[in-house]
Amino acid sequence: MGIKQVQSLKQQLKLTPQQIQLLKLIQMPITALEQKIQEELENNPALETLDSANEIDENEDINSNDTIDTEEENNNEENEVDNEEYELSKNNEVDIEEYMDDEEMDSYKYDANNYSSEKENDFFTNNIAVSSNTESNLSDLLLDQLEMLDLDEKQHQIGEYIIGCLDDDGYLRRDLQSISNDLLFIYNINASVDEIEEVLKKIQSFDPPGIAARSIQESLHLQLQRKLQQDPNNQSLKTALTLVDKYFDDYSKKHFDKLMFKLNIYEQELKDAINEIVHLNPRPGYTYTSEKAMTVIPDFIVNIVDGKPELSLNNALLPELTISKEYIQMLNEYSKQKNKELKEASKFIKTKIDEAKWFIDALQQRERILLTAMYQIMEAQKEFFLTGDQSKLKPLLLKDIAEKINADISTVSRIVNSKYVLTPFGVFPLKFFFSESMTTDSGEEVSNKEIKHFIQEAIQYEDKKNPLTDDQLRDLLNKKGYNIARRTVAKYREQLGIPVARLRKEL
Repeated sequence: MGIKQVQSLKQQLKLTPQQIQLLKLIQMPITALEQKIQEELENNPALETLDSANEIDENEDINSNDTIDTEEENNNEENEVDNEEYELSKNNEVDIEEYMDDEEMDSYKYDANNYSSEKENDFFTNNIAVSSNTESNLSDLLLDQLEMLDLDEKQHQIGEYIIGCLDDDGYLRRDLQSISNDLLFIYNINASVDEIEEVLKKIQSFDPPGIAARSIQESLHLQLQRKLQQDPNNQSLKTALTLVDKYFDDYSKKHFDKLMFKLNIYEQELKDAINEIVHLNPRPGYTYTSEKAMTVIPDFIVNIVDGKPELSLNNALLPELTISKEYIQMLNEYSKQKNKELKEASKFIKTKIDEAKWFIDALQQRERILLTAMYQIMEAQKEFFLTGDQSKLKPLLLKDIAEKINADISTVSRIVNSKYVLTPFGVFPLKFFFSESMTTDSGEEVSNKEIKHFIQEAIQYEDKKNPLTDDQLRDLLNKKGYNIARRTVAKYREQLGIPVARLRKEL
């Protein structure tokens, strides 16, 4: 059978670069969008902020006034020639309107603040605080304490390496043999495990208490030991230390009856010992981290005005964009020239102007799509936005919004991803408003968030000595008319981050 060429027609969906750019912009939260706009401003000279454009116009007015003043003051022949040349060049200029009329120019201005008033910006500023931790860096703190010890050079090098191996939470998760190997192969320091252990013990005496532990059990031991040094006659601390050192497994599994029997103590004594443990710091390193706390900046703002929710985009951080008038003038001038180099320059300028147009278009389309989608979410969950009551949330799927805004589910997914809304009741991720439905015995459809809220509330008010099991929670839900299986209860409980009944047990 020979090779043949065959012509065939087929349809194939292919996204244009502009569509790809729009999809990327839709997916970006406001912080990433701000960075993207700054990148575009740096890479495309035809794109500029409205503030910088106004500054250029003001400077041009000042310069032209200076020129007129100079012409009036000087009447020599040379200045007259210059004046004639100035008038000639002025008459030969191509007006911007010849390339782009007022309406078209206005359409290529991106005013990010059109969608949020000053009042809304103030509301945003007052309600979202940037928080940061100004404590000293953990490594620097430990190294300072290391300098105060009387160590030889080898011990000091070992100590520095151990501190460098600590995780952000202050734990040492590398085994000592691996550290010994690293010191030998990387730094040519021959240190035995015992020598490393000796230096580690010194570091474990540093502040914060519990630092450089190799497990949570060791960290709790170090902290209790430090407290006992300050209060050696405290019986609760002694019991707590014994509990952590000898019966930590029973404690972690909350086998309180076994603990009372093994320690030969009463319930109140065990309560006092456990109270000492729960007030210790399980992650001592986080106290001294210098990292900024995560700050959520909402993309949308919902206010209640006259009993109705009102939606706006939070564009307070975004600049107003426009196309450079200077570049449009250059394009007009260069496109009329026959010089080859100027023709090439005009092609480059036109490309940059087109890219600026596409970018501003994409930003405007992004705003329209985001507002349309968020408006539909707000309408679907109107009762929640008015009351803040999570039990009022209705079942909502991505495809429901996609159908209402005539878009693909993947587009709605991009809109929802990593975005937040500020409401009078707090800041919520958009994913919060989506949930699957469940049918009650009466045939009514309810959100699974309502089920989760019921589980959370039931566990909050349960008897901590006899916490509710998943079977008991299922029975309670069934009595309320929610036809739900035990495994579904367990799944929702895990999604809420709530441990099993045995681990919720308290004395």
